[in-house]
Amino acid sequence: MIERIEWFRSHLSNCRLCPVECGVDRRSQLGRCGVGDAAKLSSVVLHFGEEPPISGETGAGTVFFTGCNMHCIYCQNMNFSQKGLGVEVEVEELADFFLDLQQSGARTLNLVTPTPNLIFIVEALWIARQRGFNLPVVYNTSSYEKLETLRMLEGIVDIYLADLRYADDGTGMRYSKVPDYFSVASKALIEMHRQVGSFDEKKMKGLIVRHLVLPNDVVRSRDVLDFVYFCLSPSVPVAIMSQYNPVFGARNDPVIGRRITKEEYERVIDYALELGLDGWMQTEEKKRVTVRPVASTYRVIEKLRSRTSGKPLPSQ
Repeated sequence: MIERIEWFRSHLSNCRLCPVECGVDRRSQLGRCGVGDAAKLSSVVLHFGEEPPISGETGAGTVFFTGCNMHCIYCQNMNFSQKGLGVEVEVEELADFFLDLQQSGARTLNLVTPTPNLIFIVEALWIARQRGFNLPVVYNTSSYEKLETLRMLEGIVDIYLADLRYADDGTGMRYSKVPDYFSVASKALIEMHRQVGSFDEKKMKGLIVRHLVLPNDVVRSRDVLDFVYFCLSPSVPVAIMSQYNPVFGARNDPVIGRRITKEEYERVIDYALELGLDGWMQTEEKKRVTVRPVASTYRVIEKLRSRTSGKPLPSQ
């Protein structure tokens, strides 16, 4: 583990942790992701709105990190993902947060957009484990990940909670400002699946793929689901999200400048059921949670029924 910590630390002077490979000396300036030489957090909460096995009855111990290597024009977390809102903490303090979440009864440790902060997360996990930390670690990612970096996380991450946003590179460039999203994410997801397999709730280990439905099928949702089924495994559960809201730069976009319709969402659910994929869908029901000084509103996700018992329809 010490060798891995040193490998991650070596990227402070010439950061190439993610596919952007900006090469920035983070000891003196910020990377393209917006993070420098210390972990930066937006909030630490018990989150009851992740997929049911991740949150459980006691909530997912969620750390929302500042910074992101993608610049999605519709990001609902824009203030901390791209605008830098957050507080820098030392590695030892980050380890304390992990332990506090465990002591608060968290079901999992849910690391949201961890990649820009990996240098510090890996060391903090090592420190926390010396002090009794044993929660399943959830790597909550956009999937725009470098294979070499993912391989250094093998055995550290228990659950990959990974987006597959687009089925082609051009759409990723238009809406997330990266030129090779699908080319990179598809390989990253295959590596994640190699490491942990399909999600197994009994083992609390494996890959879950998330997909956010956008208007006018700009993301080619059927192709996304085909990739999961044919290139990963039919046993990989999918979380199909309906929460899209045209905020920030998406407001005036001629293609995605509106919310999705019920029919658009149902078509994606229907296709997932046609393939026989298992997983979760979203409803509009929301739950308010208060942990530490932060109160946030999150979604509730409902499990998809099997094809034989009929499919649930979203309430829009």
